[in-house]
Amino acid sequence: MIPVKDNIPGELTPIVLRLIIALNIIVFLFEISLSTQIRSALFHIFGVVPARYFFPEWAAAAGYPGQIILPLFSYMFLHGGWLHLIFNIWTLWIFADNVEDATGHLKFLIFYILCGVIAALVQIIFNSDSSVPVIGASGAIAGIMGGYLVLYPHAKILTLFPIIIIPYFINLPVGLFLAVWFVIQIFSGIFDSLSGASQGVAWGAHIGGFLAGALLINLFADKKNCKYCYIPENKRYEKKVS
Repeated sequence: MIPVKDNIPGELTPIVLRLIIALNIIVFLFEISLSTQIRSALFHIFGVVPARYFFPEWAAAAGYPGQIILPLFSYMFLHGGWLHLIFNIWTLWIFADNVEDATGHLKFLIFYILCGVIAALVQIIFNSDSSVPVIGASGAIAGIMGGYLVLYPHAKILTLFPIIIIPYFINLPVGLFLAVWFVIQIFSGIFDSLSGASQGVAWGAHIGGFLAGALLINLFADKKNCKYCYIPENKRYEKKVS
């Protein structure tokens, strides 16, 4: 299930969104210039390793630096490969421009970072003994998706379902699209727990980020100045969005 585009027009030039995407690309280009050994060390130092937070003596013995706050921010700008980067950037591009419309530039940046930090904390809590670095923007992006759902519950997402080699496109209501996505995250977590998997999708970060975004977006958004936000009293969105 791959989102292709939404039907909500953008109003503002998404300056902060473009800067975030550019920074992710720059950091990734730096990553791939490193040797495999150094890149792995980079992920361990600047990624979120849950066991560092619950087992400080182990972390010190393993050679981790004492700084544990920076990784909560830096992990969301690291990616493990081209597909990881491209899919995250693509998803961010689809959902985030409209969220930046509703919040404005500075508050969008704060909202994005805050969702990413909360996502990391949830992942740490649910995987406290993991020594595998959590990296990637997907926790913050999940927060953007949660905020998007609250702001634009009337939106539709053109979605690609690849059936073997046949691409199948369908317009899904955003609520249905994100409900399926959310259920996938829950079942991923259950499967990982039952199988004892130590690595896989950072489902805790996805769920935590999504819930954080949905719960916090109204503190950052100004629906009165958001042309296509869902406001039942005026229903301006119905005039343009189909």
